[in-house]
Amino acid sequence: MLGLLRRHAKRPPAMTNYQSDLLRLLDERGYIHQMTDAEGLDALAAKQIVPGYIGFDATAPSLHVGSLVQIMMLRRLQQTGHKPIVLMGGGTTRIGDPTGRDESRKMLSDEVIAANIASIFSIFRQFLVFGDGPTDAVMVDNQDWLGKLGYIELLQEVGRHFTINRMLTFDSVKLRLEREQPMTFLEFNYMILQGYDFRHLSREMGVRLQMGGSDQWGNIVNGMELGRRMDGADLYGLTTPLLTTAAGAKMGKTAAGAVWLNPEQLSHFDYWQYWRNCDDRDVGKFLKLFTDLPLAEIARLEALEGAEINEAKKILANEATAMCRGVDAASTAAETATQTFEKGRIGGDLPHVAAPADGIGIVDALRELGFAASNKEARRKLEEGAVRVDGSVVRDPSYRIVPAGGDIAISLGAKKHGLVTR
Repeated sequence: MLGLLRRHAKRPPAMTNYQSDLLRLLDERGYIHQMTDAEGLDALAAKQIVPGYIGFDATAPSLHVGSLVQIMMLRRLQQTGHKPIVLMGGGTTRIGDPTGRDESRKMLSDEVIAANIASIFSIFRQFLVFGDGPTDAVMVDNQDWLGKLGYIELLQEVGRHFTINRMLTFDSVKLRLEREQPMTFLEFNYMILQGYDFRHLSREMGVRLQMGGSDQWGNIVNGMELGRRMDGADLYGLTTPLLTTAAGAKMGKTAAGAVWLNPEQLSHFDYWQYWRNCDDRDVGKFLKLFTDLPLAEIARLEALEGAEINEAKKILANEATAMCRGVDAASTAAETATQTFEKGRIGGDLPHVAAPADGIGIVDALRELGFAASNKEARRKLEEGAVRVDGSVVRDPSYRIVPAGGDIAISLGAKKHGLVTR
């Protein structure tokens, strides 16, 4: 297994003149970072439907923008005539993926995990067509098979294919040990269970391809090798580049918190604004990854300069929001932005917080609107004079907003606006 990993690690695709629509599309739009066998996967995808999957944990009721590249990969899979499989980690969420983490995740109850999966499913329905057809998407939960595995059975059938030597070379383990951060035996088993997922889906559903972020390369190769050893299966792996903004920030995070895909966690307007406010240098890349616009149109838009690039950003915001939240949500958010920023009025789709009869403190309002991640940050913004209530600067952290006669506008800087309602 170690030899297989070394043979493919950090190797770019061996070919670029792809024959299959799948790899040609993924390559043109910038999704490909590593593949285990480019020629083999290309040949397979050119002649038959390839069922492929990506796994997602259910640690929250929504995924955020950081997961959007993976969701779009499944969409591209379906667009080119293949079958996307959404694997929800109902079982592995009970353990927690140690990749990129310095501490163990909080344990969640079965009820919370089930509720999170149901909520996350609503996101995927925006991007994929689900059904019983050969290329229709399906969602599966690895608790359905991992929960039935006996411990002795797991050790005998699966554990013997993994060596401690190999597992200690994984970055998720090595980095934790180097930083002298504790790693539980529970987390140490995560990579075994993830590898077993690939083997199970290969055997039961004919899955041939696992995709994921670049940090999942080792886990994907592990699953491929497990399937080969246990079943003689010929499997493939493909990862996407680590996606950061031009400014070096991680996708999906802002100063006010995560950019959630579900509207219950983030308003349509704030989602639209996230894309509208992207760095000029990111417009072309984001249009390729997160919209279905033709590449020729994207080339035209990313070539715009000066003030004209703002029109490209609005198109990006409209397209990305329409795909995730629906056309009506994108239209309403765009109109709210026009009213608020271009016509000097307060649009109706702004994020809002309801105040009780005696009002709400300015610090609480900023935090609940998502304008500040903590009370400390909210107070700092007040001290800086960055907060306005109905157009007037407010610096006093004890100030209370009482919307007795109607909604009251609250702004942070020039780009964040919200309403305090009754």
